[in-house]
Amino acid sequence: MNCYEDLVYRGLIKDMTNNEDFIERLNKGGMTFYIGTDPTADSLHLGHLSSFLICERLARFGHHPIVLVGGATGLIGDPRPTKEREKQDTSVIFKNIEGIKNQLKKYFPNCEMVNNYDWTKDITFIDFLRDYGKYFNINYMINKDIIKRRLDEGISYTEFSYMLMQAYDFLWLYQNKNCIMQVAGQDQWGNITSGVELIRKALNKDAYAFTMPLVTTKSGVKFGKSEGNALWLDKDKTSPYQMYQYLINSEDEMVIDYLKRFTFLSKEEIDDLEVKHKEKPENRDAHKALAFEVVKFLHGEEEAVKAREASEAIFNGGISDDMPTFEVTSKNILDILVECECATSKSEARRLVQQGGVSIDSKRVDDANLIVDKLEFILQKGKKKIIKVIVKE
Repeated sequence: MNCYEDLVYRGLIKDMTNNEDFIERLNKGGMTFYIGTDPTADSLHLGHLSSFLICERLARFGHHPIVLVGGATGLIGDPRPTKEREKQDTSVIFKNIEGIKNQLKKYFPNCEMVNNYDWTKDITFIDFLRDYGKYFNINYMINKDIIKRRLDEGISYTEFSYMLMQAYDFLWLYQNKNCIMQVAGQDQWGNITSGVELIRKALNKDAYAFTMPLVTTKSGVKFGKSEGNALWLDKDKTSPYQMYQYLINSEDEMVIDYLKRFTFLSKEEIDDLEVKHKEKPENRDAHKALAFEVVKFLHGEEEAVKAREASEAIFNGGISDDMPTFEVTSKNILDILVECECATSKSEARRLVQQGGVSIDSKRVDDANLIVDKLEFILQKGKKKIIKVIVKE
């Protein structure tokens, strides 16, 4: 398959600019493009991964990737669908930048890294309005989806201005890095097209862009959220085993889509897994391939093998040294759930037990007053959180 066909097969194009030669340029290679993220944390999470894999995918077809970590835009914060982001301290933002840069260098060593703080920090407010603000039409801006959704409840000038900053990033990269294409998640389409328009108006030049659909569960929840928490790419935050366990429990209806989005397996390999998945879903071949490939990409083959062996040992009723282990001081099931970070309070722990969401050594717990008579056991919360518990006497 050529580049465009591969992107379509993997479900990686949601919207794209209507340049007549866009598909031809994609297939020809040789374009410099960028994708960005704001440093809201010191690690990326699984939800970011499918987007940033576009760096490697397009590089394999001869394009040159630039990764932008937004020191400037991170200080502002892009508009959220519901309310404004909390302001973060500058020192925290800069610390997060270093963490994210180190991760991206590890996963995409051939990418060029840039920080938009470098080219915005010295621009005066007057210069920005005179040189760039004049190209933006307010009516055009308020018709962008994310802005329109916030108008009824109110949106600050800070958030409203985010679009101008991202558009200016595209213009700067176009002028200084010969970057003619931007790629992002579908929720960034308004910001991307603003950059395309700025380049057209300020330089009388054409630029290219496309967005990728957000990865979600079957019910539409953003993929990569576990028990309300992100699945971090940093293995000190989310262990390879935890990542493997989350992925191997992916929904049956979604696993083939995830294989296309999260792995570099070929169409032939994925099609073969799809046939096996339909014929013998109980073997979970597609799920195992997804979990193994993602953990291997993030943490190396050795960690992927260890995570797989740990998962298989637990599935067969055993205990693995590689699974997360918690030491607790209580034998009361509610206290154990809190100590193991499976619940934030005893009342939440009680609800988990009453709803049938807790098992010990594969046996469901139905007594919220249970005193566990074992010193070592496997505790399971729901389908995806499985840990080893040691009771300290």
